[in-house]
Amino acid sequence: MNPGHMRMSGAPLKKGEFKKNIKKLVLFMKPYLIPILIALVFTAGATVLSIYAPQILSDLVNVITAGLLTGAPVVMSDVARFAVILIIFYACNALCTYTSSYIMTTVSQRMCRKLRTQISEKINRVPLKYFDSHPYGDTLSRVTNDVDTIGNSMQQGVSMVVQSVCMLVGVLIAMFVTSWQLALTVLIIVPFMALLLFVILKFSQPQFRKMQDELAVLNSKVEENYSGQLVIKAFNAEKRTGADFDKTNKKLKNCTFKAQALSSIMQPAMTFISYFAYAAVCVVAGLMITDPQSGVNFGTLSAFLVYVNLFQSPLSQIAQAANVLQSAAAASGRVFAFLEEEELSDESDKKYLLKDGVRGEVEFRHVRFGYSPDRVIIPDFSAKIQPGWKVAIVGPTGAGKTTMVNLLMRFYEVNSGDILIDGVSIKDMPREEVHDLFGMVLQDTWMFAGTLRENIAYSKDVSDEEIRKACDAAGISHFIATQPGGLDHYVENGDEISGGQKQLITIARAMVENAPMLILDEATSNVDTRTEEVIQEAMDNLTHGRTSFVIAHRLSTIKNADMILVMRDGNIIEQGNHEELIAKDGFYAQLYNSQFAGDC
Repeated sequence: MNPGHMRMSGAPLKKGEFKKNIKKLVLFMKPYLIPILIALVFTAGATVLSIYAPQILSDLVNVITAGLLTGAPVVMSDVARFAVILIIFYACNALCTYTSSYIMTTVSQRMCRKLRTQISEKINRVPLKYFDSHPYGDTLSRVTNDVDTIGNSMQQGVSMVVQSVCMLVGVLIAMFVTSWQLALTVLIIVPFMALLLFVILKFSQPQFRKMQDELAVLNSKVEENYSGQLVIKAFNAEKRTGADFDKTNKKLKNCTFKAQALSSIMQPAMTFISYFAYAAVCVVAGLMITDPQSGVNFGTLSAFLVYVNLFQSPLSQIAQAANVLQSAAAASGRVFAFLEEEELSDESDKKYLLKDGVRGEVEFRHVRFGYSPDRVIIPDFSAKIQPGWKVAIVGPTGAGKTTMVNLLMRFYEVNSGDILIDGVSIKDMPREEVHDLFGMVLQDTWMFAGTLRENIAYSKDVSDEEIRKACDAAGISHFIATQPGGLDHYVENGDEISGGQKQLITIARAMVENAPMLILDEATSNVDTRTEEVIQEAMDNLTHGRTSFVIAHRLSTIKNADMILVMRDGNIIEQGNHEELIAKDGFYAQLYNSQFAGDC
């Protein structure tokens, strides 16, 4: 199991974590403060119009009821005047609401774009050990689902909170101005609503965190199942994989159901409690209407019924906003946790040290390394490679061969000891310089969506002539010539190209790189014997005069190496050329003879 799955336990937000995550989100929103304030002004304006509109409605009702109660004809001009004013109020309310929504949508999407950009840049700055303990699907979920959740939450939640608070304060003022007795009657429901809000938030908040984490786990499962389809089918593991996916999917369903079910109780429960306020207002207003001294009339009653609806609405919206902000807090916690991950050390002050050409002398000086303190892979490694040597690194799986290459490229930092190139410690060089010194061909081929030309040239600005020479040397020219468009043939993700052809393309890519040193990690592992011979000849030409490191299990490919380092348990147990090691009749001879026993 990928250790990253163990990390995402779906733990609820810890005490104080909600406030901490929201605070980080607010600080991130600081550059967008001015447009947000403008949006909030429009939101407040819409709220004021909504609050004052019932007063116009009250006047309209009084004009109508005055005529009905006295038997006098209703003054239609007054009715029309109040009706037009009411329509204008609600039209302005709609315009302000739309403007506020438009601004907040723009801000939230720009904020999402900035977050995705920062995550993308962060991915290039975190050390490789981060990805050793985190599944790719988890990182993908932070870029997509979590950022989208933050954007949607900010778009809805911020304006909803401001609108609700303004509405609540404004309605309270309007109610007390209209009739303090009826206002106190309405306030009876507030303690019940507050208690309900507290209880629901207490139980729903952990579920929103679990929902985000389980969604990340599900994304990881999808990514693993997609990339491992060939293995799944080869081992008839469809049912097992499907059952594992269903188990994760069921966990997500349960978390989502609990979170949404608890939050969905809010609105109907608030509405139910508000019905008591409606009833209380009707009873009290009915009694007060009979008393001419009370100042309460039918217009007051109609306005108050609207106010009761407006009063419970912001309370419900605040509850909904709380749910939205919970999702935002959970998602932002995951996003900012990634953005705060340990980065590669800043090396902007380091300068390129090997500007005058690279001889290619490499020395490993008592290197010690482990992926964790209790998991030491290489206890003590020392070796000195002369310029232009072809160095083969062989040994059983887990001996530390690829780890040595990772340390050489500074993908990982040594725990102690040092690695020197031409007498200069790679610790003193910027990583970019170290990477420029080596061309790499890995066992795991990689192609991206683009033309064959773009895949071969990759980050280098080279001519078609140089690309064709590299393709000729790698033995891939015939394949390219058979493709529609040749070098301009577009590949989506390389699935339509065989593993051997991909390997040849990556070899051509390394040839175009034209780096002073080479690293070949099982470079011929995915090609047949005949193609291997062609590549081997090309590799001999490529490595001529260059220091090269070849990791190989096929010992036939490294017989002409200047030095063979035989590794076991992170140590060099033998070294020498092929003839010398065969003559010693040691571990290398055993490996070699076991591979070619059938040829004897």
